[in-house]
Amino acid sequence: MMEYGWFESEMHLRYPDSTLFIRNLGDPGDTPGFRPRSGTNDPWAFPGAENFQEEYATPSGSIGHLEKPDQWLTRLKADIVVGFFGFNESFQGEQRLQNYKDELEAWILHSKAQQYNGKSAPQLALVSPISVEDISDIIDVPNGQAQNETLEHYTEAMRQLAVKHDLVFVDAFSASKKWYSSSSEPLTIDGTQLNEEGNKRLAVLLSDELFEKEGRESSANLELVHQAVMEKNWMWINDYKIPNGVHVFGRRYDPFGPDNYPFELEKIRQMTAIRDTAIWEANQGRVKELAIADALTNVLPEVETNFNPEKNGSLEYKYGEEALKTIRVPEGYKLELFASEQEFPDLANPVQLSFDNKGRLWVATMPSYPHYKPGDNRPQDKLIILEDTNGDGKADKQTTYADNLHIPVGFEIAAEGVYVSQGNNLVILIDENGDDKADRKEVLLSGFDDHDTHHAISAFTTDESGAIYMAEGVFLHTNVETSYGPVRGTNGGFYRYEPLRHKLERVNQVSIPNPWGIAFDNYGQNFYAETSGPNVNWMLPGSTLPRYGNANFKGPNLIEKDHMVRPTSGLEFISSRHFPEDIQGDLIINNTIGFLGTKQHKVNEDTVGFTTQWRQDLITSTDRNFRPVDMEIAPDGSLYIVDWHNILIGHMQHNARDPLRDHVHGRIYRLTYPSRPLLTPTKIDGAGILELLENLKLPEYRTRYRTRRELRGRDNGEVAAATENWVAGLDKNDPNYEHNRLEGLWVSWGANRVNQDLLRQLLKSEDYRVRAASVRVVRYTGHQVKDQAELLMQAAKDPSGRVRMEVIAAASWLPREQGLPILAEVEKQAQDHTWLPRTLETAVAHLNGLSVAAKKEEDIKSSLTGSDRELFVLGKEVYGREGFCSTCHQPDGGGLTASGFPPLRGTPWVTGSPERVIKAVLKGLLGPITVAGRDYPGQVPMTPFEGMLNDTEVAAVLTYVRNSFGNQASPISPDLVKQIREETKDKEGFYSPEELLKVHPLEK
Repeated sequence: MMEYGWFESEMHLRYPDSTLFIRNLGDPGDTPGFRPRSGTNDPWAFPGAENFQEEYATPSGSIGHLEKPDQWLTRLKADIVVGFFGFNESFQGEQRLQNYKDELEAWILHSKAQQYNGKSAPQLALVSPISVEDISDIIDVPNGQAQNETLEHYTEAMRQLAVKHDLVFVDAFSASKKWYSSSSEPLTIDGTQLNEEGNKRLAVLLSDELFEKEGRESSANLELVHQAVMEKNWMWINDYKIPNGVHVFGRRYDPFGPDNYPFELEKIRQMTAIRDTAIWEANQGRVKELAIADALTNVLPEVETNFNPEKNGSLEYKYGEEALKTIRVPEGYKLELFASEQEFPDLANPVQLSFDNKGRLWVATMPSYPHYKPGDNRPQDKLIILEDTNGDGKADKQTTYADNLHIPVGFEIAAEGVYVSQGNNLVILIDENGDDKADRKEVLLSGFDDHDTHHAISAFTTDESGAIYMAEGVFLHTNVETSYGPVRGTNGGFYRYEPLRHKLERVNQVSIPNPWGIAFDNYGQNFYAETSGPNVNWMLPGSTLPRYGNANFKGPNLIEKDHMVRPTSGLEFISSRHFPEDIQGDLIINNTIGFLGTKQHKVNEDTVGFTTQWRQDLITSTDRNFRPVDMEIAPDGSLYIVDWHNILIGHMQHNARDPLRDHVHGRIYRLTYPSRPLLTPTKIDGAGILELLENLKLPEYRTRYRTRRELRGRDNGEVAAATENWVAGLDKNDPNYEHNRLEGLWVSWGANRVNQDLLRQLLKSEDYRVRAASVRVVRYTGHQVKDQAELLMQAAKDPSGRVRMEVIAAASWLPREQGLPILAEVEKQAQDHTWLPRTLETAVAHLNGLSVAAKKEEDIKSSLTGSDRELFVLGKEVYGREGFCSTCHQPDGGGLTASGFPPLRGTPWVTGSPERVIKAVLKGLLGPITVAGRDYPGQVPMTPFEGMLNDTEVAAVLTYVRNSFGNQASPISPDLVKQIREETKDKEGFYSPEELLKVHPLEK
């Protein structure tokens, strides 16, 4: 409703002389009592709400002082509260209807007992869900017949409660059924989410039924009012759902949040109130001068930087050849600058790139990062297209596809438009006239969390069917309403969205900090980079059915210890005849702090999964502002790399509004191997279907990727028929015959017309990689493959552990009575010692509706006793918190030397002077330091924890590290921490190692 604004516009037009004050506090996935937010300590809307939930009662790690629903309503002084409930709950079926009714009644009773306006109880109203519109003849979504039967019962339950408690009730279920039957065009985008015309009809219904006043007094000012409402809603959402809430009211509020965010919230609320008056004036035909009014709101305080250039690099930015000289590549390679902010000022803070089917480079830029600041101009983040029109290896033309975006951390090009991450929304931008400029935006799904903007859905890429994979980081609590039911995610993982079916899946939920990189190999196996941690993981183990608040087993890190770096960003396989033959299939990964560049790893198959072996550092820079964040193999076989290029990149170490956060710079580099010829770009755009199918025989993954994308934009029937003939004519003596047939299967999958005869053949292929890929197709085509469970049961006996891993993941998503026998069959087969057992354990537990038992506590080998031992146990928990100690120094205390993070074991910096180490933890540490005989530049500050940990927690974590990893030293007492905290309270900024050693010399 808020994305369209028609209900509010309708209400204002009906009451033009009233100063109506309307706020939408709805959030996708909410129930009467369950309102999960990343910034609250629990998800409960009222006392006792937890009694109505089972799985959702699992603690999910949300932390913060964000206001709860009663607090919001009290501050807004609400007179009337309208509850829109029942849709999400209805997917729990008839068996949970009474529970829903009880929960809703508890909310009614609680709400009637409040006095939000300070004078009287609120007037309450209930609005039922709409019915499901049957548009299954247009797009492949549920026809709604079964769900409508359930929704009708839920609507009736709401009606009964409204009568019982004398509430206004709006039956949107019955009304929407009449709308659908009388409309010649769909009123929803997917059967359950109203489009613009549907929202207009809902606006009239609500205005008629809630307030019993029919018709507008005048429509003369409709456009002015609607524009004013949308402007107000934009400001309101940046308060109620403020991006980067983790710093505003969440777990990272300290130490920097108090410097600016209380003032920013106050200012944006003033600006929102101004826009209420703008609506009232628009109703009288006047346009308010918002800039003049906004100038009278509070002035935000200046934020001072804590960056120390003497100890943390130079403030000087390098350009052109000077910048190139700081970047090294191995012998035989050549790096060139393709584009920079000097030639293209819009190339500011580039974050992701992708080549389209015409061979043009698309780049998402976001100079508004980390997010909009009240008082600034509205964000103008962009999607731009860069072209080299004269073939000299440098961009010389820019086209701006979209320029009114806000933090587009992920995008994917498709025939129907461009899918883009936009805060809480997944949107599609559509060019309706072919001029390479977006003409229309459609919100496809809402409810994604941007509690930490660089953790929001990002790093978009597709699988072989065209389903979009999106990464999401820790702390976030996403709740998305879909035609298949609510999709909920907690604390890190991945989503898979099928555009043809409008189907979203929480495809992977694991303990992961902030993934920014997804890559598929030649057989459809996908991998991801953890980013905040040094891991690269195989995605399949964590792709079993998730459980709310729990993390799936994710398998071991594939990267060798000596070459672990963090934070990483961007992942790609080398698949290009332009580069040497012996490195084909290598995995490359960028890193942005400490080691600045790109590492290259050879990928090896093990019995079930994968291992890697470091091959070389492909790119290395000494420019401290070089921040490679994404990369992709180009149509000519070269490699393009995005350089975010910024002095500051840390979030816990610097204020989000630090004045040194750059909003101007950005570069694109191009890596070639001059002794080998570049490829002639393959024709994709404008090619015939048969020509496109022949492209699928080419060795380059990205050529096949773009070719499949082109085929998905053609007539599905023609593509399916042509592919069947193409497969039948393939040369059986071709060494790539099986892979070519697999490509044919993938094309039919992408057309949503899976070739079932070919599928059954490939499930029996001699190549286990092909059989595994075919099982994944079975997993996602149960709506067409009616014997899905039987095929999975057969594959459960496959001799390949890789195939059985795919079976475990697929079976875990089936109904319990179908999935458990298949998992039982897998359990009868031989098991390895790395991948299968825990993946199977997770699948069985979650399919049974249970969480996997917590890991057995390791035996703490320590001589500590009593209260010291209690500190040790607490300290272990503190050490392992996300973003605290283990992120940089690693769970084993070994650090990440390649990234510049020193070890904590075997060094007097940890086991020596208690006062010195307490000061370092409280105030942070910045500057060059020598640890265990090795010099570290100290470019990234050690986080100051004085605002994040209390005295007991500081003492606990220090006691833990001083008696772990082979260390043995005296415990630290909370009293000593308290004493040091008081002594250093006036100290500003970080300690330097040199400063500490003057007072506390290092022990010999």
